[in-house]
Amino acid sequence: MGVSVNRSRAGRRHRPMGEINVTPFVDVMLVLLIVFMVTAPLLTVGVEVDLPKTKAGQINADAAPLVVSIKSDGALYLQETEVESDKLVPRLRAISESNPQVRIFVRGDEAVAYGEVLGVMGRIQAAGFERVALVARLPEPQ
Repeated sequence: MGVSVNRSRAGRRHRPMGEINVTPFVDVMLVLLIVFMVTAPLLTVGVEVDLPKTKAGQINADAAPLVVSIKSDGALYLQETEVESDKLVPRLRAISESNPQVRIFVRGDEAVAYGEVLGVMGRIQAAGFERVALVARLPEPQ
């Protein structure tokens, strides 16, 4: 019993494959996409404020707005930095580079009086900023 060997094939060298398998690359990209989609909402956490609920829809926008927050104790925050009430407008002008079209969201804690929130909004609008809006939490579906 002998074993036959194909000599013509044994002497040839293997040629390198000219194609790249992109399947592992696509798999890694999909995993990264999912990870970033899950973590992106967690990165927008600012000052902890208990927002009131509303049935109004969400605002779709392209650029990140400036956020003014009013905590339940009356402390005023610009983004995540506490500011004094009389220094709010100059800080807004400095950050926005005096652009009146910059979007400014005002977030007021549910325990803050409505008049205080409107007072802050009024000062911002009186300073020449045109795009000032209130932020509220959407109600949970029942």
